[in-house]
Amino acid sequence: MKLDAMYQEIILDHYRNPHHKGLREPFDAESHHINPTCGDEVTLRVLLKPEEGNGTATVADISYDSMGCSISQASASVMTDLLIGKTVDEAMAVLDEFTALMQSRGQVEPDEDVLEDAVAFAGVSKYPARVKCALLAWMAWKDATAKSLATQKEGAA
Repeated sequence: MKLDAMYQEIILDHYRNPHHKGLREPFDAESHHINPTCGDEVTLRVLLKPEEGNGTATVADISYDSMGCSISQASASVMTDLLIGKTVDEAMAVLDEFTALMQSRGQVEPDEDVLEDAVAFAGVSKYPARVKCALLAWMAWKDATAKSLATQKEGAA
């Protein structure tokens, strides 16, 4: 099986069988993002668990509801698998790696150890109009996480 076909199959599998889809409680923060270019939408909730004594937090849960193309919905599913259970710093590093891949226009070899199934989106980076689709849920997660951290900081003060 060719690599591109395998990557396409991963995207289609996550689109048909999304992981962590459906808004859940409890949650710390919610973010709604829309891609005005194509109309894709995602509402995403994040729950962070503060780590005792070291000032960091772990991504305890991510849930979402989305409408849109297979790329945006599959990307949300892959993202949840990658980020739940990581510290916020680790998750931000994964976000940075995914963002770099999406902005590479196909010129960067993805790090499979970091991105796991998200390497399937390498081909998407060659199509600038689709990059926003792939990044939609990731940007909603970043926004919701920033809101959650700000709330936690206010509560600690």
